[in-house]
Amino acid sequence: MDRFGDLDVFAHVVTTKSMSAAGRQLNLSPAVISKRIRRLEERLGVRLLQRTTRQLALTEAGQGFYERVVSILSSIEEAEAWVASGAGQVRGTLRVSAPTSFGRMHVAPHLKRFLDANPLVTVDLVLSDAFVDVVGEGFDLAIRIADLQDSSLVAKRLAPNHRVLCATPGYLASHGTPTEIAELARHTLIAHNADHWRLDGPEGPVSVRVNGPLRTNSSEVVREALLAGVGIALRSTWDVGPELKSGALQRVLPAYAVGSRVAVYAVYPSRRHLEQKVRAFVDYLGELYGATPYWDAGLAL
Repeated sequence: MDRFGDLDVFAHVVTTKSMSAAGRQLNLSPAVISKRIRRLEERLGVRLLQRTTRQLALTEAGQGFYERVVSILSSIEEAEAWVASGAGQVRGTLRVSAPTSFGRMHVAPHLKRFLDANPLVTVDLVLSDAFVDVVGEGFDLAIRIADLQDSSLVAKRLAPNHRVLCATPGYLASHGTPTEIAELARHTLIAHNADHWRLDGPEGPVSVRVNGPLRTNSSEVVREALLAGVGIALRSTWDVGPELKSGALQRVLPAYAVGSRVAVYAVYPSRRHLEQKVRAFVDYLGELYGATPYWDAGLAL
């Protein structure tokens, strides 16, 4: 049932004071106009118009209803005009969720260029390592580093995520450099929220049990412990790329790494009616990172 259409018909009849005139404006026959008015009155359970052979007149209920209908239709027209005027423009508040470390290192430093290019946008960036509910928590999009082959959301790959085993030269000098995957059992392994590492190696997938004196829910704590020489960690190159390039960290067992399906993604609820602000930000990050992101430049992967 076209409820807003019936309101529009009613408003035209009152304005023109004639069903025939209203029909000409709306390209409908007088019979259809009469049927729509009758349907509206039946739904409301009240007579809106007094009909005579010579004129139409609003009832008391009809007058009050008409005043409110005009206001509603005016608001709809204003809303449509606002959307139309903004079509193609990047505007509004963009609510984004990102992992804490990645957001701090690879989103926040690049916001200025995006905001300068889109002065009508406000970015609300929420950093958290929790797996947020994009729709339920009101986010326009989330950046996730995961294997999203089966995600129920739309997922656009922004960049690869290479994760490598590494340690400080000091740790390796004191404890030896493992040459086989089984030797990791004799080393201190540091991780957050993980009991096992699942790696791909020359013999296929392998699982490594994580053991060590440090347990934490913070990826940044693991990073600091790694740099302090506590043990061996499995880190993303976007996190430790500079340290690998400078020699502050060294790769361990380079033949083993996390599978290539784990990547940096932008996820959002739907491709349909994707707002310009979301499209603009996703495209910006995709171009910024790319198939060979800047943090991997100079690394042998």
